Amino acid sequence: MGHKIFVSYKYADDSIYNLTSNENSTVRNYIDEFESKLDESDDIYKGESDGEDLSQLSEETIWQKLKDRIYDSSLTIIFISPNMKESGKADKDQWIPWEISYSLKEVSRKNKNGDPVTSKTNAMIAVILPDDNNSYSYYLETKSCCASGCTMHNTNKLFDIIRKNKFNYKNGDKEECDNKDTIWHGECSYIKAVKWDDFINDISGYVDEAYERQDNMSDYDIYKEIE
Repeated sequence: MGHKIFVSYKYADDSIYNLTSNENSTVRNYIDEFESKLDESDDIYKGESDGEDLSQLSEETIWQKLKDRIYDSSLTIIFISPNMKESGKADKDQWIPWEISYSLKEVSRKNKNGDPVTSKTNAMIAVILPDDNNSYSYYLETKSCCASGCTMHNTNKLFDIIRKNKFNYKNGDKEECDNKDTIWHGECSYIKAVKWDDFINDISGYVDEAYERQDNMSDYDIYKEIE
């Protein structure tokens, strides 16, 4: 059975590693590579199709522009890139936070018979793209502050609605690091982060995990609103 996938990304961000030596890759090139790996029965809906200014638009108008692509999807994949967030612009004035918010909400629409049908909160994955030095350290930073070592997620690079759905597992296995930061073990986030190299080599595995989290979403404190 195919998946209906909504992809949220900053299409023009070119501060990423070139997929081939003869091109200046943007995030859109990574989306195309991902799409080429999908099964023919999968459907993909792409976000942020233009650079329209959202600052003067109402929430209802934004929803009208996004609803057909998001409402019919069951999985949202967010492609994280170094310049995903536009400096100096509020989250509510950028497309990606709205795409995430509507992906997480249960939204009612009427079907062709006029009967209300409510969508389910989407399964979610965050795919971290390598920067132009082929490094993930702008978001995933290896730390040596404790004997066992750990990886710090620089969640300040994310929109708030994504950040609040990280490390939100209610019964997480966690401990205090030597420097007083929190170390999580095992399951920890509804929007799980995975490196592009790992994801593209095991898409079905990570997708199955996302749907498993969706089936158990009551185990997470899920945030759906843009503040």
